[in-house]
Amino acid sequence: MSDFDMMDLPPKLVARLNEMGMKDPTPIQKQAIPHALNGRDVMGLAQTGTGKTAAFGVPLVAQMLELEGRPAPKSVRGLVLAPTRELATQISVNLRGFAEKTQIRVAMVVGGQSINNQIKRLERGVDLLVATPGRLLDLMDRRAVRLDEAVFLVLDEADQMLDMGFIHDLRKIANVIPKDRQTMLFSATMPKQMNELAQSYLRSPIRVEVSPPGKAADKVTQEVHFIAKSEKAGLLIEMLDKHRDERALVFGRTKHGSEKLMKTLVKAGYAAGSIHGNKSQGQRDRAIAAFKSGEIKVLVATDVAARGLDIPDVKHVYNYDLPNVPDNYVHRIGRTARAGKDGAAIAFCAPDEMGELKAIQKTMGVAIPVGSGRPWEAMDIPEGTKPKGRGRGRGRGGRPQGGGASTGGQQPQGKKPGGGRRRRRGGKPGGGGQRAA
Repeated sequence: MSDFDMMDLPPKLVARLNEMGMKDPTPIQKQAIPHALNGRDVMGLAQTGTGKTAAFGVPLVAQMLELEGRPAPKSVRGLVLAPTRELATQISVNLRGFAEKTQIRVAMVVGGQSINNQIKRLERGVDLLVATPGRLLDLMDRRAVRLDEAVFLVLDEADQMLDMGFIHDLRKIANVIPKDRQTMLFSATMPKQMNELAQSYLRSPIRVEVSPPGKAADKVTQEVHFIAKSEKAGLLIEMLDKHRDERALVFGRTKHGSEKLMKTLVKAGYAAGSIHGNKSQGQRDRAIAAFKSGEIKVLVATDVAARGLDIPDVKHVYNYDLPNVPDNYVHRIGRTARAGKDGAAIAFCAPDEMGELKAIQKTMGVAIPVGSGRPWEAMDIPEGTKPKGRGRGRGRGGRPQGGGASTGGQQPQGKKPGGGRRRRRGGKPGGGGQRAA
């Protein structure tokens, strides 16, 4: 008998969870599900990859099974809001899995897809609707969906919705949902605005927390390499070459830079793809599917992929460009070491990224071990000039010396990162990375 059997869940749901291989709930599920089943509002805080979707999805489906009748035309009984299309897709797949072999209808509405098809899908009404805020408001404006009968509201990755400026959209949506509802809010971090959000949407919530906000998964090994911006692509290619058969997720800062880096990797002989805001939803879906299947081994992405990608076998996450928002670093590296597996997170830090690195380490409360080079100092960046990567303790061209202040790097002895052999084979990889930041 599993712990799910002891939670007073409907037998058919427990059986379905067993079929899906879910026999033992994760810590966040153990804490959140019983309170949610009792009708309490829940604020759940847990790092990425800990099973938050099931923490709200299982009690949603369980309570939905107890509702009588069918939803009215265009109406919704339960609403789940997510910040990105990728996360919405992941949630809807999980909810459909939990609800399989039941009468519960699950639908998803996101941007980048035909709104007319979504309008038709909503005509009969749905039990559970997963949506991104912008597309849901479009449908509300067209009077294609009603929220006046919704009795459940879930805000997933609420901190990212705040970061993306959805606060006003959330207010508009919440104003048309009955106040007599159950609300669950889940997040990986707890920014100051979250308290305001919680007070506005939740009533006497129970707070469940399984790890401090800003803490990375325990099984993620981290290291940072201090390196000139123009040398990043060469180092990335050398590192990728050590694990060509394993999946790697590479995060860039801009759409243009990420696309250019992907083309650099393809030119260097890697099976690589990219996802970012300039890609259509179909292109993004195909790239993710190819990454999951192993058709491509390297996926270059902007922060659109920092959350919502649930691919258990991602072994390596590269922060090619450090994120401007410190919490996004935690979400990025949360794409590896999922479902209890091990993973590695490697960060590259150019001279003009020291501020971002310090903010990340302050947020996490730990110093990231150094893989190569030494931390850049003010003397490395001449006033009024563009950083060239010429720093104390570095070789020619601003490349950090292998070893140096290393406390956790795995550089091969006698070999500098991004050595000439890789550089010759890949053309000029540095050209693709120089404008990627």
